Amino acid sequence: MYKRLSTGIIGAVLCLLLAGCGAGAETSENISAAPETTSAVQETAPDETTAEVTEAPEESSPETKTDVSGTVKTDYLAVVNKQNPLHDNWADTIETVTFTNSVDDEVVIEKKAYEAYLKFKADLEKESIYVDLDSAYRTPEEQQGIMDRFTEKYGAGYAQRTVAAPGTSEHHTGLALDLYLIVDGKDVVLNEDLVTYTDIWKVIHEKLPEYGFILRYPEGKEYITGFGYEPWHMRYLDDVALAKEITEKGVTLEEYLGLVKQYDVEYDYGGSDIYTEEELKAAGVQVMCKFAAFKGFELHNVRYAGDDAATVDDLKRLNDIEPNMEYVQAVKLLTDFRTSPEGGEGLDPDTEVKDYPWWLAREKDGGWDLIEYGN
Repeated sequence: MYKRLSTGIIGAVLCLLLAGCGAGAETSENISAAPETTSAVQETAPDETTAEVTEAPEESSPETKTDVSGTVKTDYLAVVNKQNPLHDNWADTIETVTFTNSVDDEVVIEKKAYEAYLKFKADLEKESIYVDLDSAYRTPEEQQGIMDRFTEKYGAGYAQRTVAAPGTSEHHTGLALDLYLIVDGKDVVLNEDLVTYTDIWKVIHEKLPEYGFILRYPEGKEYITGFGYEPWHMRYLDDVALAKEITEKGVTLEEYLGLVKQYDVEYDYGGSDIYTEEELKAAGVQVMCKFAAFKGFELHNVRYAGDDAATVDDLKRLNDIEPNMEYVQAVKLLTDFRTSPEGGEGLDPDTEVKDYPWWLAREKDGGWDLIEYGN
């Protein structure tokens, strides 16, 4: 929802629902923190058991597909994320339609996804659940516009940390759909309001695979997808059987396609007299979203460093890094992980890393911003 999201989404309602991620601010999966708002969504910790690990093949940009006649085809399984940008001529492979939603916004969407959405919408209405589309297709130029606005308002460093680079948003495919609800005849479009309708989302999510859709950013998978849980963000696959299989297995598209290892992460957010466990989970989601960009790394755990770990001097240092912000609280989280065979992030290849630090801060009534890591 690119007009309505913010990393505040990782703040207040986060305390309500769990946690939200560097996935959304002015876009549901593209800007993780518009400082002046406080909405939230995110994170249910996976079971503290480790699943069997499978090797991940090298990830590459989605390629244009052609049929036997050489006609360009839409790749409905294209994976687009922070590590895997969309190819430049993607727009030539899709047919789109345009319509106006209930709040008079014009929405562009891939044609087959739209046809499936209309059937899905009609099915929901049989159960007195009413939805509409907030956004679907978004061009890289529109994404650059978001980057430019955040750069002007908050500075280049902040914008680069919180806004997905043009070309890396799943909305560029036209296959990613953001829903909003219509409840008692009123449009519910703000994320902090949307996340409160858990019973409605449960029904919506159960019906998604019946029409070839999956929930794209599930809870507890931020370290894989790079984005926080978004109950409104669904992805069209043009394959009902496949959508059902992915949903039943409880995996992400990346995991199903073998692009990343399948594993679980342990969490320890207890032991604070300052913050609630929900508040620390919200900070942890920010860390996991960033970790997803550490290509080929395997995260073992995320834990709170303790109330004494972040001092007044640390808070001042973080404010000095972001002079346009007015942070009033800071936390330090620690992680253990294994680097990839190629290394990266200034770390040696194929190495166990212990107590790797992450520094986060937040403004009054705001969500956590990830400011610094590794120091």
